[in-house]
Amino acid sequence: MPRPTGTVVLASIRGGAALLAAYQRDLGAPVGADTDPAAWYGAVARYSGADSADAAAAFADEVFTTIGAGEARVTDDGQRITLPARTVRPERSWLDRLGLRRLARPDGVECPRTISCEWIPAPYEAFGEGDYGNHDLSDRPARQKIEYIVIHDTEASWATTLQLVQDPTYVSWHYSLRSVDGHIAQHVKTKDVGWHAGNWYVNAKSIGLEHEGFAAQGTWYTEAMYRTSAKLVRHLALRLGIPLDRQHIIGHDNVPGTIPSTMRGMHWDPGPYWDWTHYFDLLHAPRLDTGTPATGLVRIDPDYATNQPAFTDCVTVGVPCAPRGSSSVVLRSAPSTDAPLVNDIALRPDGSPNTMAVSDHGARASAGQTYALAGRQGDWTAIWYLGQRAWFHNPASAPTASWTVGVVATPKPGRATVPVYGRAYPEQSAYPDGVPYQAISPLQYTLAAGQRYAVGAVLAGEYYRASTFDGSSPGDWTVIRGKNRYAQIQFGHRIMYVDLADVQLLPSPVGAPR
Repeated sequence: MPRPTGTVVLASIRGGAALLAAYQRDLGAPVGADTDPAAWYGAVARYSGADSADAAAAFADEVFTTIGAGEARVTDDGQRITLPARTVRPERSWLDRLGLRRLARPDGVECPRTISCEWIPAPYEAFGEGDYGNHDLSDRPARQKIEYIVIHDTEASWATTLQLVQDPTYVSWHYSLRSVDGHIAQHVKTKDVGWHAGNWYVNAKSIGLEHEGFAAQGTWYTEAMYRTSAKLVRHLALRLGIPLDRQHIIGHDNVPGTIPSTMRGMHWDPGPYWDWTHYFDLLHAPRLDTGTPATGLVRIDPDYATNQPAFTDCVTVGVPCAPRGSSSVVLRSAPSTDAPLVNDIALRPDGSPNTMAVSDHGARASAGQTYALAGRQGDWTAIWYLGQRAWFHNPASAPTASWTVGVVATPKPGRATVPVYGRAYPEQSAYPDGVPYQAISPLQYTLAAGQRYAVGAVLAGEYYRASTFDGSSPGDWTVIRGKNRYAQIQFGHRIMYVDLADVQLLPSPVGAPR
């Protein structure tokens, strides 16, 4: 699908302006070229499409904040927009004329005051024969530190999303975010454990955010949603001490399976059309760009608007997707556009190359993810990825990565390979009597001597025991901790874990390839 022409874009702008003017007239507010922009607050609030006053106000406040600060960016369809800064003090009284419902905001809703947020609880209910749903009680972070915030998309409409999270027989997550205006519903307290990531270790140590939308389309990820999501995540991260980086703010597509048999079925949302670079800009996340090729760590960093991989299957199997910006770079087995994609053995056990299907992330790295450098040749850069060298196009004239510094993990001397895990559980001797041992099962990958992987964190082995509705089973509602420790590494598109007893941690410049 070609990009919109200038005529189409102009018509769209005029259509939006006409709709905004109609809303202004409906309110009885002044209309005209000389009208003070402050008087358009009510029309802008209605333009959000929100059905509650606080959601409409949050949208309008964000618009007027942007007017005051100015903005310059390229949209995901390649349109460059520049808005000079202009001081405007909006007349918020116009909001009252919209007659929108006002949501009760009960004490304890864990959202910043500057965004629209309501409480729609996920049920904690028992329903016979030991079954219960749809989350687990805990007391985090007092009981267990929260390490991750996981970004999902719903693959459903807003109405369906709310129906599902209120079903005690279904799964749960902590927050849902609406596409049209960024409105948020909280369902599970952050102290409790949602069932959202498909990995119990990650569930026990994370907060899950579901964004209304469909990963193969991308257009559901609106600016309003990005902005309220970023405000919420920054609020939670600062409160809970979660670093604002891609080792801790992760997609569902970055969560590993717990054992080999579950790797293939792990989800791929929010997908390659989620704009991680813009999202981290909105988070005001710190960024370390003091590296060089010699420092040996590569941060994936494509220009979202112009980076348009030729994905397929967005609408119809085998049919190319419409060109659009992406956070993902494609990884090949050799430094050539003709080379096959690399293989993810969990997705393709026969060793065949992964594909360009939009849901096939086995040969893909995403903006903000950090990898150890494995080589350079001309306009191509190689990283260590799932036990192999993976090459991506990274020309100096239009770089798709930046250089950084940090720590890498590599096998200890004398070890040919070390196992890789999807969870960081304690050793068997740490489990009290009556609590079943959770096996430390290696995944189908190995980390071989000579390879290096960027380290995102060092973690103690932990297992949160929660198996009954009332905590009556031995060890329930306790965190079992052992002596073993793990390094979290960026092993492929997903994060994974290695036992610290198997690896040595080194500063990234040591022996980096050139």
